[in-house]
Amino acid sequence: MYRELTVAAIVPAHNESKLIGKTITTMPDFVDHIIVIDDCSTDDTSEKALAVGDPRVTLIRHEKNTGVGGAIMDGHRRALELKADVDVVMAGDAQMDPDYLPALLDPIADGRVEFTKANRFFSRTSYAGMPKYRIFGSIVLSFMTKAASGYWHLFDPQNGYTAIHTDALRRINLDSVAIGYEFENDLLIHLNIANVRAKDIPVPASYGEEVSGMRMRKVIPAISGLLFRGFWRRIMLKYVLQSFSPIALLLFSGLALLGFGTLFGTGMIIYRLAGGGTPSAGTVLIAVAPWLAGLHLVINSWLLDIQESPDWDPPGRRNT
Repeated sequence: MYRELTVAAIVPAHNESKLIGKTITTMPDFVDHIIVIDDCSTDDTSEKALAVGDPRVTLIRHEKNTGVGGAIMDGHRRALELKADVDVVMAGDAQMDPDYLPALLDPIADGRVEFTKANRFFSRTSYAGMPKYRIFGSIVLSFMTKAASGYWHLFDPQNGYTAIHTDALRRINLDSVAIGYEFENDLLIHLNIANVRAKDIPVPASYGEEVSGMRMRKVIPAISGLLFRGFWRRIMLKYVLQSFSPIALLLFSGLALLGFGTLFGTGMIIYRLAGGGTPSAGTVLIAVAPWLAGLHLVINSWLLDIQESPDWDPPGRRNT
């Protein structure tokens, strides 16, 4: 146990025969359960995991590859069955440094947050070994995920080194979370809708013997559609259905004014190019004023959304 919390380590693994043993043997003693999910490996990942002989290991074999998200979700379900208090995700490629696990767990043990996530971008030296294309892709996805998830204070969403209290897991529908490389992004959207408090933890990137299967040129377009849909799902569920918030009113009104101004202005330009004469000052104002007012309303809705982000509860601000 860690500070009276039962800890389960979720270890997704696909063809990790070379490193799965190292991942298990370096797991801290305070981890109570090590749940290895062999996601339809074609090598002897399962055999190597069991060969370690650690009694904490629970092995789940997938007959069909479900992707990293599917493997992690199955691990969370098993952890709930084992009545764990906190689940941590430790990939089977030994990439996640177990020395930083207490840093992820402490804010949860303190009761200030329910979800923590590693962030490789707190300092320039922390991602010195990270490939440049991965840095660029992570930055792009981070800003897109901020807007979609509503966690404006979080960064580096593709970092899978996370810890979550099982009370937070019970508040979301695990079956509705996307699987595959977009899993982390979609999970953040679900957690925000459930008002789960979250915090980033500085953890340097670690690249060693592992080989990443992520290809940013494929991942970013695939995740973009999910983030677009997730943004509107979050707005509708959190700010319309749960309680009609001023954020929704400002956003919808602003978009309507922006749309009207854009359409009217475009029509006015086409009319002018077709030889219809110079528009009057009043006509121009009809296009410009709604557009500027709409932009102002949309920006204010974003500002309110930032303030609504389920932030961590720092010392001196704990609710009583």
